[in-house]
Amino acid sequence: MKTETAHHYWATEWAQVDGTSKWEQPEADVMAFAQTLPAGAAILDLGAGVGRHALALARRGFAVTALDAAPEGIVEITRIAATEGLTVDARTGFMTALPFADAAFDHVLSWNVIYHGDEEVLRATIAEIARVLKPGGTFLGTMLSARRVPSECAKAPGREISRNTWVFEGPGDKVHPHYFCNGRDLLELFAAFEVCRLEDREHETPGSWHWHLVLERL
Repeated sequence: MKTETAHHYWATEWAQVDGTSKWEQPEADVMAFAQTLPAGAAILDLGAGVGRHALALARRGFAVTALDAAPEGIVEITRIAATEGLTVDARTGFMTALPFADAAFDHVLSWNVIYHGDEEVLRATIAEIARVLKPGGTFLGTMLSARRVPSECAKAPGREISRNTWVFEGPGDKVHPHYFCNGRDLLELFAAFEVCRLEDREHETPGSWHWHLVLERL
């Protein structure tokens, strides 16, 4: 069963952006972390959407590559980059098979992305992130917390289709498989990395628990 299917939902969202969506505004955490990176660092924005981070990072002088499975997002990134005279290598592709050389990047960013799929998809994606990062390179990302599952079940009927992988009825992207995990799971999944920061916290709504990770490639 193919489980990395959420890009079909997001393709529709990206086709409707008009400058007012929250998905067009960079996260403060991402931009704060960028201040710790060396000037001109090579950054991969994995699951870049319409470029809220890729474009903001390019404006700060980083060498940015943006990848997303939804072509609509890549078209928008390319359009904005051309309008502003920015250099962004924007490509369509899947996170489980990154079209980049080994050790190509100093930093990989993946905000609210890599948990879209089952554990097989997630493990393949993490292996690819490790492969394209230079030794000592960093990863900043988020994962869905197992603590969030009861909140999702309270909003819509859900079922666990495989280990830690859930789908929920109703509108939104959670009709597609999403992976939820605890801290022990994360440490095992990211065994190829040194943990620099690991925090489970709510986002803008009650019950919206996400893990926030800062990792270093061993």
